[in-house]
Amino acid sequence: MTHKIKAVLFDVGGPLDTETSMDRMIDEQIKTSFKNHGLAISDEEYKAANRWAVDVFAPKTYHSIMWKIASGDQELIDRVEAELMETMPDRNTARGDFELREGMPQLLEKLSGEGLLLGLAANQPTVALENMERLGILKYFTYKEVSGSIKLRKPDPRLLLHSCEGLDIEPQQAIMVGDRIDNDIVPSRMLEMTAIRFVSGRHAEQQPRSWNEVPHADVYTVERLGHMIRRFVADPLNVYGDDGPE
Repeated sequence: MTHKIKAVLFDVGGPLDTETSMDRMIDEQIKTSFKNHGLAISDEEYKAANRWAVDVFAPKTYHSIMWKIASGDQELIDRVEAELMETMPDRNTARGDFELREGMPQLLEKLSGEGLLLGLAANQPTVALENMERLGILKYFTYKEVSGSIKLRKPDPRLLLHSCEGLDIEPQQAIMVGDRIDNDIVPSRMLEMTAIRFVSGRHAEQQPRSWNEVPHADVYTVERLGHMIRRFVADPLNVYGDDGPE
């Protein structure tokens, strides 16, 4: 059965907020904390821990990086994690509210103007909505809830269902845009959505391990994202396009 695409759901971290400087500052804080507690880590050791966390689809990436580095020493992990939380306000001040991806406001405006409903499907605190409002992009979204407001977190598919209900659509009528296979692609495919992966950031090296983890398209730029969304809207049956997954 063909389902006309009526909406696009967006993750925030990755597609909308690049989080580039935030990731870098968190990495540096973790390394500094470990060093202060007597465990110096080389850049290569840290990269290896990060690759491991990404490869195993760890649900809590930073905690898993710490666990790998500390060899499971929970007391040391707790100290480093506490310091990471204590320094969060300083990091937020240093990076600003949001690292808005270039070209994304224009794409959101065009998609909304073309009659597509836009919604959020993101693991974010409610302050993310305030940041989006200040940047002038929240106005393009009809559904404006995040995990912090509905108390659900991906990969729980109920978060995506909540978004669809808020837009009064069936899941099969939605495109999901996210940067993580585990949190975005898997639950959206479970619900028979069209799944687009915006490849960027810390999870760019994630690789599908089975057919239900394969996105219908991988995109690397805002321009390509717009192209693929319109392609799927025009031809919802041909979810892999003319030449297989992108």
